[in-house]
Order: sequence, then structure tokens, then C-alpha cells
Amino acid sequence: MSVFNKTYFRPSTFFLVGIPGLEASHIWISIPFCIAYITALLGNSIVLFIIKTDQALHEPMYILLSMLAFNDIGFSSTIMPKLLGIFWFNSHEINFTACLSQMFFVHSLSAVASGILAAMAYDRYVAICYPLRYASILTNILIAKIGLAILIRAVIIIMVLPILIQRLHYFKSIVISHSYCEQIAVVKLAYGDTTPNNIYGLVGSFSIGLFDLMIIAWSYAMVLRAVFKIGSKDGRLKALSTCGAHICAILITYVPAFFSFLSHRFGQENIPPHIHIFLANTYVLLPTMLNPIIYGANTKQIRDRALRMFHHGTGHA
Repeated sequence: MSVFNKTYFRPSTFFLVGIPGLEASHIWISIPFCIAYITALLGNSIVLFIIKTDQALHEPMYILLSMLAFNDIGFSSTIMPKLLGIFWFNSHEINFTACLSQMFFVHSLSAVASGILAAMAYDRYVAICYPLRYASILTNILIAKIGLAILIRAVIIIMVLPILIQRLHYFKSIVISHSYCEQIAVVKLAYGDTTPNNIYGLVGSFSIGLFDLMIIAWSYAMVLRAVFKIGSKDGRLKALSTCGAHICAILITYVPAFFSFLSHRFGQENIPPHIHIFLANTYVLLPTMLNPIIYGANTKQIRDRALRMFHHGTGHA
């Protein structure tokens, strides 16, 4: 590894370690990672297929869910093929441009997922607070515009991260102590003033996350206010049950991301490196794997259609 410990002028490749300190166990670690990735691909593909082929599901809530499923496939695929290559084939090298591309897609797709969850919270607010006007307020055209706005916001804000790294010419090492090209991990290798990188990364993350969490909090505050005005207990429970899957999705998305963000920026001295990396991978893999399971279990239309698919397939077998 001594060959890596020198000054580099804009290296052509980086060296991804994988899980630092656990290199000898990479094969065993790859098993749950691979299972999680296959589950994410299969589950989200089934959700997309069901929504696409069932005309009754071509409604705003399900269109947003299909956006989330499509994004989850892309999100998990930004890191898993390379990570499994590291685990199985010791394929540690990654081209400089490919590294910046991976960084862009990881952070931008994370921002898109956050925006979609905020849009889904607004959808639940309209559905519960204005049920008779739901179809006229949330049209498919409006949902398409919201989706486009979420995508444009993510691209514009996140594209600055790799641009700021390109202004850094000298690097202490090409060894990235991470399993993928995470922005902070790459910036720490650079010589020179990295203050703009650190400040923009912090401000960009907070601006997206805080804005989306404010929309989610406001939407559910309005939902709770409307629910408690419902006279019957059964009516309140039925209204709240429609939000259950979305609340679970919010928790499994934001909680791992929050802990990963804090541990990577403020817990370097107290938390072992492999814990940082596990948290960073968890915040990508856990939501993408569990979202289709959560929505499949809590959304009757998707659950029934999925059960019919498997029953039909089993019957033919």
C-alpha cells in the first residue's frame, strides 16, 4: 500500500477499500448485501409492473409510488454492482470520472427520494383533508410537474459537488476508505482549501432535507388536525391507516441517513470506520429493500395483485 502514500496530481483512478478493517470477511459480508440488493430489485420491479399494468392504479398516490420504486432501483444500483465487485473479485479501482459520476448519482438520487417522500406526504394531506377535491387538486399532470421539479432540484444542487472536487488538483492518497465514492470521503484525500466543499456539502444536504421534512411535518400536522375532527373512532383509524406505509417509509429513509450523516461528519474519533461504512450502505440499501415490502403489505390493491401473481405462477408450476 506504500505506492498509494504519496502526492498525486489529479489521479486517473481511486482505490475503494470496501469495508475498512474487515477485508478478510468481505465474502461473508457480501451475502446479506447481495440478498438485500436482489430483494430491492425484485420488489421494486414487481411494484412497477403492478402499477403499470393495472389501470385502476394510475392515480397520483400510485404514480408517486412508482416514481419512488424506479428511483430505488437506480439508487441501490449506483453502489451495489461496484461493491459486489470489490467483495467478490477484488475490483477496487475506480476511474476518477466514474467516481465523480457515482458520487453525483448517489447524492442526487438520495435527494430525489427525499423529495418524493415529501410529495407523498402532501398527497396524504390532500386525500384526508380535501377528499372530495382530491382528483381535481392532484391531477396526473400536476404530479408529473412535481416529479420533474424534484428531479431538477436534485440535479442542480448536487451537480456542484463533483464540480467543486474538480477544482482540487492535489491528493494525499488515492485510497478511499469507503465502499463507494462518498463526497466527504473523497474530499478528505485532497490537499488545499476544502472549506467550500465542506460548507456546500453541509448546506446542500440540510437545505434539501430540512425543506422536505418541513413539508412532511406540515402535511401530517394538518392530517392529524383533520383526523381528530372525525367523529367515529373507526373513521379516525381508517384515515390514519392510509398513512401507515408512508410513515414507515419516512422513518427507514431519514433515520439511517441522519445517523450516517452525523457519524461521518462529527463522530470520526469515536466510531470505528467499519461502522461508518455500514451506516452509509444501510441508508442506501435499507429503504430500497423495505419500501416495496412496506407498501405491498399496507396497500390492499398492490398486495392483492401481488398475491394473485404469485398464486397464478404457483398454480402453473
